Amino acid sequence: MERTVTYFETLGPENTDVTFRLARERAHELGIRKIVIASTTGATARKAMDYFRDDGVQLVIIPHQWDFHREVNPFPPDLAATLREAGHVVHFGTMLFHTGELFGSPVPQLMADLLRCFCQGFKVCFEIVLMATDAGHVKSGEQVIAIAGTGRGSDTALVLQAASSQHLKKLRVNEILAKPLNPLNIEEVHARMAQEAAR
Repeated sequence: MERTVTYFETLGPENTDVTFRLARERAHELGIRKIVIASTTGATARKAMDYFRDDGVQLVIIPHQWDFHREVNPFPPDLAATLREAGHVVHFGTMLFHTGELFGSPVPQLMADLLRCFCQGFKVCFEIVLMATDAGHVKSGEQVIAIAGTGRGSDTALVLQAASSQHLKKLRVNEILAKPLNPLNIEEVHARMAQEAAR
């Protein structure tokens, strides 16, 4: 069996359309009906709602949890309402790889750092599928596509067999559809985002 992986040589929201196209094609081929997507400010969620409008898939949108770096969540409440009215899910759950200080264990951070060796989006794809399964929006064992990115936009897409955080060993990466060719570490991601915000 042979499959093609798309590698992005540059980072940024310009990769989103290609990532969405790859997800759409594979979802159609595999009969996948749920796409789990990370979206911090709602820009990616809004684009996904339009892009996948006629594809017969349910979007499970995972923004940042409340009180994460900001007093006000950057995901627009009106967009969350619009997505839910369209039959999609918006889930503000606990971000599983950001709980080290709360529980006094370095394990979540170690897991995040290891997954970021593949790319930032790889780590987020694992996290959002675990979160979606924990919340009951995805069934354990269900095959889904997860989409995430580096800072802004989407550049990573995986076909995953979902699992909850209670049964982490059951999570499976079935296919890698797209990822950055030369991923950044988290410090580089933060530095890049700070530079973009200063422009």
